[in-house]
Amino acid sequence: MWPGILHVWGSPESPLREASELPIVTAVAAAGGAKRMGDPRGAGAESGLARKSDPGAPAPGPASLKGEREEPNQGSVLFLGGNEVKSSAVVKYSSAPPQAAFARLQEKTDLKLPPANWLRESAKLGPAGATILGNSKKGKPFSSFGMAYDFIDSIGNDVDVVSDSENIKKLLKIPYSKSHVSMAVHRIGRTLLLDDLDIQELFMRSSQTGDWTWLKEFYQRLIDQKWQRKKKSKEHWYQKAILSKFLYYSINGDGAAQPVPPEEQHQEETTEDQTAEAGRVSWPAPFEMPSSLSEDASASNQGSVPHEPSYVVGDVSSVPKEQNLSTLFSDGGNSQGLKNDFVRNILWTFEDIHMLVGSNMPIFGGGRYPAVSLRLRDNNKPINVLTGIDYWLDNLICNVPELVMCFHVNGIVQKYEMIKTEDIPNLENSNFSTKVIKDIAQNILSFLKANCTKEGHTYWLFKASGSDIVKLYDLTTLCEETEDKYQNPFTMPVAILLYKVACNMMLKKNQNRKHYGTIRTLLLNCVKLLDKGRHPQIIASANYMLSELFQLDEPKKEESGEFPLNGNSDESYSEEEEEMPDSDENGSYSTSSDPPDDNKAVAVIKSVGELSVPEKYKSTHQIRPSCAFPVCHDTEERCRLVLNYVLEGLKSVDSSIKKESDLPAADPSTPIPLKYEDESTSVGPECLEKQMALFLDKMGSFREVKHSSQSGMIPGSWQYKMKLQLILKSSKAYYVLSDAAVSLQKYGRALRYIKLALQCHDTYCCLCTNMLSEVLLFLCQSLTLCGDIQLMLAQNANNRAAYLEEYNYQTKEDQEILHSLHRESSCQVFSWATDLSTDLECQLSISCKCYEAANEILLFSNLKGQNPEQYTQVLKRMGNIRNEIGVFYMNQAAALQSERGENKTVSAAEQQLWKKSFSCFEKGIQNFESIDDATNAALLLCNMGRLMRICAHAHCAAAVDFKREFSHEEALYYNKAVDYYLKALRSLGEREVHPAVWDSVNWELSTTYFTMATLLQDYAPLSRKAQEQIEKEVSESMMKSLKYCDVDTVSARQPLCQYRAATVHHRLASMYHSCLRNQVGDEHQRKQHRVLVDLHYSKAVKFFHLLKDVPCELLRVQLERVAFAEFQMASQNSSAGKLKTLSGALDIMIKTQSVFQLIRKELVAEFEQRLEDNKSNVESVPAEDSSTSLNKEEIVKLLGIFESRLSFLLLQSIKLLTSTKRKVGGNSEEEEILKTNKNVYSLLLRSAANKNLTLLERTEVVLNLLEKLTQDNEGNILGIQ
Repeated sequence: MWPGILHVWGSPESPLREASELPIVTAVAAAGGAKRMGDPRGAGAESGLARKSDPGAPAPGPASLKGEREEPNQGSVLFLGGNEVKSSAVVKYSSAPPQAAFARLQEKTDLKLPPANWLRESAKLGPAGATILGNSKKGKPFSSFGMAYDFIDSIGNDVDVVSDSENIKKLLKIPYSKSHVSMAVHRIGRTLLLDDLDIQELFMRSSQTGDWTWLKEFYQRLIDQKWQRKKKSKEHWYQKAILSKFLYYSINGDGAAQPVPPEEQHQEETTEDQTAEAGRVSWPAPFEMPSSLSEDASASNQGSVPHEPSYVVGDVSSVPKEQNLSTLFSDGGNSQGLKNDFVRNILWTFEDIHMLVGSNMPIFGGGRYPAVSLRLRDNNKPINVLTGIDYWLDNLICNVPELVMCFHVNGIVQKYEMIKTEDIPNLENSNFSTKVIKDIAQNILSFLKANCTKEGHTYWLFKASGSDIVKLYDLTTLCEETEDKYQNPFTMPVAILLYKVACNMMLKKNQNRKHYGTIRTLLLNCVKLLDKGRHPQIIASANYMLSELFQLDEPKKEESGEFPLNGNSDESYSEEEEEMPDSDENGSYSTSSDPPDDNKAVAVIKSVGELSVPEKYKSTHQIRPSCAFPVCHDTEERCRLVLNYVLEGLKSVDSSIKKESDLPAADPSTPIPLKYEDESTSVGPECLEKQMALFLDKMGSFREVKHSSQSGMIPGSWQYKMKLQLILKSSKAYYVLSDAAVSLQKYGRALRYIKLALQCHDTYCCLCTNMLSEVLLFLCQSLTLCGDIQLMLAQNANNRAAYLEEYNYQTKEDQEILHSLHRESSCQVFSWATDLSTDLECQLSISCKCYEAANEILLFSNLKGQNPEQYTQVLKRMGNIRNEIGVFYMNQAAALQSERGENKTVSAAEQQLWKKSFSCFEKGIQNFESIDDATNAALLLCNMGRLMRICAHAHCAAAVDFKREFSHEEALYYNKAVDYYLKALRSLGEREVHPAVWDSVNWELSTTYFTMATLLQDYAPLSRKAQEQIEKEVSESMMKSLKYCDVDTVSARQPLCQYRAATVHHRLASMYHSCLRNQVGDEHQRKQHRVLVDLHYSKAVKFFHLLKDVPCELLRVQLERVAFAEFQMASQNSSAGKLKTLSGALDIMIKTQSVFQLIRKELVAEFEQRLEDNKSNVESVPAEDSSTSLNKEEIVKLLGIFESRLSFLLLQSIKLLTSTKRKVGGNSEEEEILKTNKNVYSLLLRSAANKNLTLLERTEVVLNLLEKLTQDNEGNILGIQ
């Protein structure tokens, strides 16, 4: 049963019958080659199954025919003289008792005398009695609907026609008969429903009640101006009574006539009159029923209706003025004929026409006859063509191979005659061509299908008595021109049938989505037919099913995927065709108001003779030429359609609830104010905690609390069940809209939609006494999405004004849905989660509370195990939001720290923020570790390390008298930071788990060690530790920093790592250099320090060279190396040693040539840029603000040092070389070096004396001097070689 859908099965006393398909099939044709009498395969279309709804029906009994029945051949074809007629029959359902063996009456039996068993129940007849055997009542006006309701699977798809067998015969006899034809035609998909439309009975009722006057006036004006009621003759009732008595005689055990005792004669005659009177059609009132009748009918049904989760129409007890739907299915005097009263329902295939036919023809068996039909004929009246066609078609439909004819004269039995079914068309005075009958059937079906094109419309097929013209009218169109368009009595049955077919397809909708267009069109037509005020239940249910057709959570690509929703198929059609005039070669639709009746007819058959012409009428219309299911191009469009249907459904439900006057007045057109608050006490963390506690308390106790509706809905009523389903659907639609808005980064709109979704859910919780796990899971998802939105709003605070505008906007549709929700609930349970706050901390707290609420729901409802993915997602989000809040508090603490300055102690506010941040990180790590998310846990540990570094930085002692030292608290916090970083690395395990995070943690760890070492080196705690211990700790920290500094992996961070490594080596070299200068130790240690200084300086130079964009740092390192050479030279005694050291120092100077080239390049680029700016009349940019990365002040300073050291080295070199020459006598190489050095020294002194040189010019001079030294050096090397 489709959840929440109204199911219209019938009255509670007669539930939907199951189609018992008994394939008793044969093919019967006109002459020759037919099955002989007694062939077991020619058994009649009869089933021994009792009707499910009739507990009193006898159990199946043995067939009268002895011996085993062979399996029949379905759809066999017989040939008759070159012509063929294919016919097969399958009994879908039968309530007839086992076939009674007919008794052959003795000659001279007087049929005018009633038998003793006349009109009495008999075991052979079953409880239906006279109805089964021969009280051939005129067909009820809705007989086809009764069958359609029972075999709903066949409607719209497999079957072409559903009708009473009498109507089928009447249609096929049109060319042969002068009698009038009046039938109502309805179309459901490819199926046509045909019902007898007794105009005489209808107008007779109209004269009494005043109903149907519009049709009566139309009939008298255009068709029969002198209409009057034609009464049936006494002969008619006499013949019916004779036939009934004959059939009762035929089932009598001894076969003898047993007249009724005289005292019972009068009672039997009275019964006969009553039976004849009951044979007349009792037409229903259109829709205006007295309120008392409706209430009575409703009251009479209430006691017997079972209460089930599915919605049975009989359950409805609506407002007094509404016609109660249960009267449509009741068996009482107000019955509208919607029950399937046929003894058997047969799926008859005649040629290519599939018909579901109802038949009450009595079938007998006995002796060697498996099935025969009994007929009573007046011997003085020969069988004519009409009677022959009647008999032939009856036997074909019921699959009866033989006809037994009893002839009488004035009620006295004369003789019996046996006639095979295939011989009937060749009887004397009754010759007819079976092929012509086939052509007539195909032509009539084509004519009707071509012109009855609008589902939900009632068409009237009419042929006047004695006329050859057949006309088709659209009564729905004619009825709409009157004051009350609901005057058409077929409106309700058609609407219910449309609804039932749609409902049946809905149950199978997941099997094939190509039916969606069909379902939608059926439901739209159903809603269009019904009056909203009178039938709210069906309208609400139809609108709910319409909303269910749209898959809210499907990806967009599926809309045009494997299911051809917009392709041409027989299963779907466009609503647009309803607005277009239909026409074909044989008829046309006209909207003209001219007096001639042709302008009122949809189509006309100008002569009944045309029906006999093969393929004269062809259906030029596909029943469903194109798709009606809308292809939604985006999610919002799809959801808006769903919400539109939901709103219509809610309106129907609300309109049917009586306690309107008890409700507070609310105008749907007035916007419901949305609460908007800024930084006030009502949105603080404490208030949030209280609201969360109340919410969780309510969620935890909803099973025990008995909820009630403010509007007065009764739990268990159809309004209650339907409103729950509609509210849940709207909640899902708003959720999808919110999710779509998030993907578009429209976070204000997203918050508005999720607020509406949670308001719907709040109302659902208020009404529902026992929530399903699926609903709780959806609530969990909604709260999770709400948390996401609040987080996004917090992270995008710059667009707050735009988000506020989106949040406050409301459509009329949303207002009306909210109005319906407020009938049941205040909708404030989730207000803590959906308010738009301007406070960043509050938004983050709300987001966290949403995730916590979702997690609580998963835990207390035991959904954690059933939905592990959802649980993982919630915990991941909880960990993430706690990280965000922790970072927020950490940044606030850092901001406070920068504001207070360095000379003040740590404030209590800072410490409070540290605690909050630490707590959030700790909880977040627990969340991630509980779902084995090592990567995110590592990131939070990394953030905890950063927090510890901020704490360490905050404890820097005030630099009093410039004697600041690295404090114990700083060391403590830095060591804690190192511990958290190492934990993060252990959490990851190896780099392959997440390379980016691994590299990030390594970098942070390296930075921590480097910072700690730098602070130890720069602010040595000499008051607490010895110099040697400090140097050792600095060295260890620096080496650990190098260990975690990855200089080899190519990445965006590689230059930073190289710079860090260069800086570490530079600092270590400087530290050991300082040790050599300032400390006196043993010679071994000094020698070791000299080696370390050389090693670290060379490595620093190597890394700075790799970077190519740090000329100042590289120049400084090289100058320190020169200074180290000078220091070594000072301790040397021999001239040769000093000369060697000087030569090495000058080599270092020469190697700085690349540094000065880079400086010159940057200065030239800056100069050219300035020239271009001057040409463009653009104000020149100051040097300090130029785009170059050079620190000119630093360069000037370093250049001055460089020039002085170069001058010193050259001077010392000249002195040493001169003294050596005097003592020993110089060689040519040394003389050349001396000459060059003197020349360079002279140029350098002149340059230094010129104070007007610019930085660029000084750089050029240095480069020229270095070039000369380079050439001289290379020449010396070549000379040596």
